[in-house]
Amino acid sequence: MRDPFPIPPIPALSRAVEPLSEYFNMQTLPLHIHEVVGAALFYTAIQVVVSPVLSSWLFPQHYPRHNRAKKANWDTHVVSLVQSLIINALALYVMFADEERNVMDFEQRVWGYTGACGLVQALAVGYFVWDLGITLLNLDIFGFGLLAHALSALAVYTFGFRPYLNYYSPVFILYELSTPFLNFHWFFDKLNMTGSTPQLINGILLLSTFFLCRLVWGTYQSAVVYTDMYHSIFSPPPSPAYLTSAFADPLTASNPDTNPLFFARDPATLHAAEGPAALQVPIWLTLVYLVSNLTLNALNWHWFHKMIAAMRKRFEPAKDGKKEEPVAAAVVSAAKEKAARATAVEGITARPRRSKSIVEDVVPDSEELREGTIQ
Repeated sequence: MRDPFPIPPIPALSRAVEPLSEYFNMQTLPLHIHEVVGAALFYTAIQVVVSPVLSSWLFPQHYPRHNRAKKANWDTHVVSLVQSLIINALALYVMFADEERNVMDFEQRVWGYTGACGLVQALAVGYFVWDLGITLLNLDIFGFGLLAHALSALAVYTFGFRPYLNYYSPVFILYELSTPFLNFHWFFDKLNMTGSTPQLINGILLLSTFFLCRLVWGTYQSAVVYTDMYHSIFSPPPSPAYLTSAFADPLTASNPDTNPLFFARDPATLHAAEGPAALQVPIWLTLVYLVSNLTLNALNWHWFHKMIAAMRKRFEPAKDGKKEEPVAAAVVSAAKEKAARATAVEGITARPRRSKSIVEDVVPDSEELREGTIQ
């Protein structure tokens, strides 16, 4: 299936990235670099311009009152929501509509390539480039767990431009099917809807999709791709003639200029001049994919455990039939204890400060503890 992106490759960008693509043997990168750059700029614009303006207009009682850290977190959730909706729709479309992909055998799953899968891969790389940049700039906010996720995902999808495991680009992007519900869950907390019926319904959908897409589907597909990776190391690479015959199709063999809206990408022509040795998968590349995939799967299991704990905290009734203390009362109580301890240490008898001032002193810390935000 041809690349359905409506904008053709930009020659200047393709030439600029050629040294990098040649060094890492990423031969399809020049064909998709304009999509990578476009996606990264698109998500940056949403974070910097669209989210602040739209969020301030839609939620004037919430977004403008946040500090830098919370606004950055809010904006990244908006970007994540937009990205997940776009990439999920595209991945599902490609998996059902790409007929060449649907008939691939083992060798084609490892070394084969279609333009449609390349588009999914390019948009994913663009997002993870943005994700890595925003995580590094705000590491104190997002932490090392999200940094590991950004690095692992970026490595997997970037080296797919060799092409390598291009077939699996829409397969593993379906992890993102749970992401819209995760973002809605986060926004419910920020809009003071914690524990509400809509959040409960969304929470059930979140846990269900996360478990099915990331843990069940993801673990199964990881086992499948590990098998293909193992065979690619110990099996001789296919000849360029094999790939040529496997993808010999009037559409994929035609000149891409004949249709400016769809671009043919023939994997055989990428390797025909270099011989079978160019198709041999290096051990280091297999290790990169293995470590990255194991890291992502480990993070998914860890986050699933945290989500269950967060859901229980929001919806589980109080033990022994006792009604839970309201948040405001808990804050005031903690503030009074803090003031009492300070008075005892100083050895003086001081008139207690007004409750309003005490609440202002401790609200930031208490709020952070109360939110229990799932990143």
